[in-house]
Amino acid sequence: MDRMYRVLGFWTGIFTIMFYLGGMDKTALLFLGQTGFFVLLSYLRLTERMYMYVFAAYLSVFFAGFTYYTLFLMPPGGGLG
Repeated sequence: MDRMYRVLGFWTGIFTIMFYLGGMDKTALLFLGQTGFFVLLSYLRLTERMYMYVFAAYLSVFFAGFTYYTLFLMPPGGGLG
């Protein structure tokens, strides 16, 4: 299970580079933080159950933040116009 967190760290690292090259600096920093979180977590040698609990907590925070953003912060119409 720890290897899967390294895979997540790898892909969020790739997204970090792509966002940075695309000029999306805030998003690149967000994904850089996620990359560090996943890579550091992968070396903790937790049990598989604990890795699942951490991932469930991560998803809960993500969905709450994404819902808050889409309901209250995102411009109406998705920025079209």
